[in-house]
Amino acid sequence: MVKHIVFWNVRNDEKKEENMKEMKKRLTSLVGKIDGLISAEVGFNYNPNGYDLALYSIFKDKQALEGYQVHPEHLKVKEFVHSVITDRCVVDFEF
Repeated sequence: MVKHIVFWNVRNDEKKEENMKEMKKRLTSLVGKIDGLISAEVGFNYNPNGYDLALYSIFKDKQALEGYQVHPEHLKVKEFVHSVITDRCVVDFEF
C-alpha cells in the first residue's frame, strides 16, 4: 500500500475558508470514484507555523497512485486546487 500526503497553503483572501472547505469536499469525494484509492482525509491546520491544510490518502499500490494522478476526476479537482493555492508539498511512500 502507498500513503500519499500533501500539504497546501491557500491564497489568503476573502474566500480562503470557503476555498479550504471546497478543497476538502472535492478531494474526499474522489473515494469510490477512482480505483485503488482506499481512503482520503483532509484536515485544516490550527498550527500557525505550518501549511493550511493536509490530505492524507491511502492507495492500494504505486500503480493505483499513478492512475489517480491522471484520472479525469482527479484532474478536475486538481484544476480547482491549483487555482486557490500558493504552494504545495507532497510525500509518497510504501508501507
